[in-house]
Amino acid sequence: MHWEVLSTSPAVVRRCGRFLLVDLQTPHRVLSTSVKNGGQTEHLRYLVNHQSCEGSGHQARTHAIMEMGQEAYHDTVCAEIGLPSADTAVLGTAANMNYVAVIAERDAHVEVAAIVTAGVQTNAVCAGDPAGWRESHEGVVKVPAVAGTINTIVVVNAPVTPAVLARLAVTMTEGKSAALQRLAVPSCYSADLATGTGTDQYCVAAPLDGGPPLTSASPHMKFGEIVGRAVRAATLEALRWQNGLEPSYTRGIFHALGRYGLKEQTIFDDLSGLLDAADLELLQRNRQAAFYEPLVGAAAHALATVLDRARHQTLPESVLPEAVLQQAATLAASLAAKPHHWVEFHARLRTMGCSDPKLLVVAAIALGWRDKWQPN
Repeated sequence: MHWEVLSTSPAVVRRCGRFLLVDLQTPHRVLSTSVKNGGQTEHLRYLVNHQSCEGSGHQARTHAIMEMGQEAYHDTVCAEIGLPSADTAVLGTAANMNYVAVIAERDAHVEVAAIVTAGVQTNAVCAGDPAGWRESHEGVVKVPAVAGTINTIVVVNAPVTPAVLARLAVTMTEGKSAALQRLAVPSCYSADLATGTGTDQYCVAAPLDGGPPLTSASPHMKFGEIVGRAVRAATLEALRWQNGLEPSYTRGIFHALGRYGLKEQTIFDDLSGLLDAADLELLQRNRQAAFYEPLVGAAAHALATVLDRARHQTLPESVLPEAVLQQAATLAASLAAKPHHWVEFHARLRTMGCSDPKLLVVAAIALGWRDKWQPN
């Protein structure tokens, strides 16, 4: 196999086709979610991430892996790339290895590398969301096909204590969730923002020798800071390439309010009764300019935040109708490019009597678009 070297410090990172390999070279303490050789170990030499299936509809591959069994599949992966199964941790994902992000951070003599592949379009989840399967004495019931996974490998160039290795996994996870927070990634299973996916995997590794072990990976320490920063940056970069989640693209109203029912696939059906044929066609021709207008996006994100705060009881339920109405009026005024008409838009939206936030937003879009080219 022809391996492309992506990085050499603090470990050698190589890629070939569907496979990504981290060669630890010296003895390391490793904590991982690998089905075989997982948990905490001190004998692993190789950390492997690989594309195990396509992201959508690859049922034959999924069934083959399930029939084979996870440990046997581990052995098959290792054999395919010529690695000893007993010395290897394996992570699997539907993400393309060409989209891997490798980010290194350093503080004084300590260096951290985060190696991340990520996809969140079909499997993003918030911790505590309703789950789709259960494990019992009879086995696992209803295992769904899922395509989104965030796989994270963190390698440190300095020894750490076993407790710090465990804390490192916490800081790493918080860095991943911080990246999702920055992108306002929605859960696929609830109205909440995602904290990860249902199939996330990881490996964290630090050498056994090389000086006194680090004794804290807390974000209060510089070591914890660079771990969090590296993982956050690598997760953002991986999602940018795998899912096209460029931060600026997440400003659109569908990204902001999709978890509350506003969908690009149905928006023109929703608007058809509120706009005449000419206005509707003009909006269809200019959908990108309208739906990604930055002030419209700002109002949509503000409205989503109001709905979040009411749902989490930060705001009393009694103020929700007026709070949503205010943001909807701002959205209409922004789309119309007429901030001086806010009071008028507020009054007109109030008379529509929309109690459903989604219907109110649709009405605000129609109102703002229809008014945009009217004389002041």
